[in-house]
Amino acid sequence: MHLYVHIPFCLRICPYCAFYKHMLGRTDLEGFVRAVAEEARLRLPEGYAPETIYFGGGTPSLLSPRHLDILVEGLRRVVDFSGVKEWSFESNPATFTTAKAEQWARLGITRVSLGAQSFEPELLKLLGRTHSPQQIEQSVAMLRAAGIPQVNIDLMFSLPGQSLAQWQHTLECAIAQQPDHVSTYNLTYEEDTAFFDTFGAEANDEDTDVAMFTMADELLTRAGYRHYEISNFARDGKISHHNLACWRGEDYYGLGPGAYGTLQGTRYRNTEDTAAYTAALKEGRLPEHSSESISPEDRRTELLGLRLRTDEGLPPELLRPQDKGLVDMLIQEELATLRADGSLLLTLRGRLLADEIAVQLLS
Repeated sequence: MHLYVHIPFCLRICPYCAFYKHMLGRTDLEGFVRAVAEEARLRLPEGYAPETIYFGGGTPSLLSPRHLDILVEGLRRVVDFSGVKEWSFESNPATFTTAKAEQWARLGITRVSLGAQSFEPELLKLLGRTHSPQQIEQSVAMLRAAGIPQVNIDLMFSLPGQSLAQWQHTLECAIAQQPDHVSTYNLTYEEDTAFFDTFGAEANDEDTDVAMFTMADELLTRAGYRHYEISNFARDGKISHHNLACWRGEDYYGLGPGAYGTLQGTRYRNTEDTAAYTAALKEGRLPEHSSESISPEDRRTELLGLRLRTDEGLPPELLRPQDKGLVDMLIQEELATLRADGSLLLTLRGRLLADEIAVQLLS
């Protein structure tokens, strides 16, 4: 089992982000962190011992040391941390100090994911980021000095107006920081974002997407990173265990406003309203917005889309006898290979078509 905690606060609202988030405003932060701890008490089973913990957002690094201490202390009253093998924490370069990084290390956080996005000043401005390329480098150095075991750098490509040369420069700058892990996300224009309104749903250029994806694979694998998922690269075995569990379709609890959880075929979602979330928990009520059962067909659909993204491949139990013709064609076209255990593994070319292949496996 795994645990996700959603911290929805942001210094600024990025124009491309579709996750539930908002600026701090007049939010009662102490009331909020105590509400998350109360949700843990109400929702989690006694003796709950997750393998991984992930604090996402939003921007968890906006929490002050005092508020983070209150939250973690509340969680420890309910959660058995003794078996946690990875504790990830998302942060932005402009939102933490050496003192914060040292606190994260003391708490036992093992992995910090740094939302760098780009090393180009003009693209950072376009993305609404508040940090500079120099602050990215300073942040990596602070995390290393504080003793954080693993550092991940998040990057984005196919940005409006981004050239291939700019993307190469960003990749080279990221590699120069020697992170343990690099995530490279192809920008998509999500509804209810400023980018969607400005550039439209058809803004992506397929040739640019392919060229930048291929360049990331070439440069990062040459630098010693394992391309273990379409958007993720790790060196020396430093994969994201929490995210890999999600791609495998493993169960997890989600805490916080807008968080999802999936448990034994049922998925729930918390309300996307921080004030309503906090109020419900002050009254001793769970803040669920919705809950649904996942049918075996829906679960297979989800797993096809997730497992094909990884270098573990699609396990043979998800393949049906009627899929043999398609599998043979994918192998013949050098879009996939079969492992010795029967798992279907997409090649680099195949990964570019992962979504389309998943759809064909549904028919």
